Amino acid sequence: MSQNTPLIPTNIITGFLGVGKTTAINALLADKPEGENWAILVNEFGQVGIDQEMLLDQNGLHVKELAGGCICCALGASLGKTVRALIEQASPDRLLIEPTGIGHPEGIIDTLTGPAFRDKLDLRATICLLDPRSLGEPEVINNETFHDQLNLADVVLINKCDLASAEQIAATENGLNAMFPPKQYVGRTTRSVIDIALLDVVRNGELKAQFPESHHHSHHSHDHKHEHTQDHSDHAEIATPGKPVRKTGDGNGLYSCGWIFHRDDCFDYWQLEAILNGLEPISRIKGVIKIGTVWVFYNRVKDKHDFDKVAYRRDSRIEIISTQPLDWAQFEGEMLACLTS
Repeated sequence: MSQNTPLIPTNIITGFLGVGKTTAINALLADKPEGENWAILVNEFGQVGIDQEMLLDQNGLHVKELAGGCICCALGASLGKTVRALIEQASPDRLLIEPTGIGHPEGIIDTLTGPAFRDKLDLRATICLLDPRSLGEPEVINNETFHDQLNLADVVLINKCDLASAEQIAATENGLNAMFPPKQYVGRTTRSVIDIALLDVVRNGELKAQFPESHHHSHHSHDHKHEHTQDHSDHAEIATPGKPVRKTGDGNGLYSCGWIFHRDDCFDYWQLEAILNGLEPISRIKGVIKIGTVWVFYNRVKDKHDFDKVAYRRDSRIEIISTQPLDWAQFEGEMLACLTS
């Protein structure tokens, strides 16, 4: 990149598990200026990768997904390489990075502002989405990474204001406005809508992590295992009808298990929904599921869930993040019992 080439405006979109980061990026893509090329780097804690499939398919969009850990630690070596590849392949007019919900932003910020990208990227506002209802949950409020997502954010948007009480929103807003150094902007939103103008807010280089070591000791133990039901050979990584690929991992006190089902596998949705809704204790469940001739996106955060039709058509995928290891084989058997073909 020559000295005369403009730097690429870059933003990090953070927020804890299930806060609506992918929905926010889709909302931004709907406002993407015509003719611009955008590159999106999506990082998932889980193993099978679903968020990439939920992004709008449109011209001028280049998406890369890194699944199976936090890009600032477990996948840290991949971050620089992947960003360079995106720049070379897409020549983007803007780069958006969505870390996993339990990812610490500091390592990403350090990489993007380091020597390797100093003449390529213009890191602008880090935007954090916050669900005000989560401030009453001990597993969130006691999480050091959650606090540093807020500490390192230039812009904080209180999301899901249509679901939270007025008291929860006001208390959250008062707390955010009392932070020092002050935020560049604190606002309210619903359905993860972000004003595209906020992407160009100038980053505050004075923001510091309160718990800079939290991501180091949490993610380095991340472990992933790849399994194929009925056949556990090293080469059995392709799902066949009725025999999904299962991938597991753990880190930061959480456990993940994901399944990729063959494209011909078709589910009785209502039976499967009952199984997914009844599983405890979980932090997040996401899935793209084939029902007859259509696919639906299932999304559960804690004890709340919803589903909707999606354009995705490749295969069925289900990803679970739990607060303790579960009997994944037994649960898999229950899901297979919901197959209709």
